[in-house]
Amino acid sequence: MNRLLTPDEIADLLGVQKSTIYQWTHQGFIPHVKLGRLVRFREAEIAMWLAARSDPGRERRTVDIGTFEL
Repeated sequence: MNRLLTPDEIADLLGVQKSTIYQWTHQGFIPHVKLGRLVRFREAEIAMWLAARSDPGRERRTVDIGTFEL
């Protein structure tokens, strides 16, 4: 079974405030589980959510000096 993380643990993991985590939860931005009044986060779902949002960035750009005129 997947480990369930608390809002404090997710906030520490992502480097944001706990209030941000609650806001994202309310907006449906971050995957979560409601257990009565408690909010928990499945570790595997958070890992997949982060992977889907990762951006490799652009490759290093090189300039062809032959295209410049002096």
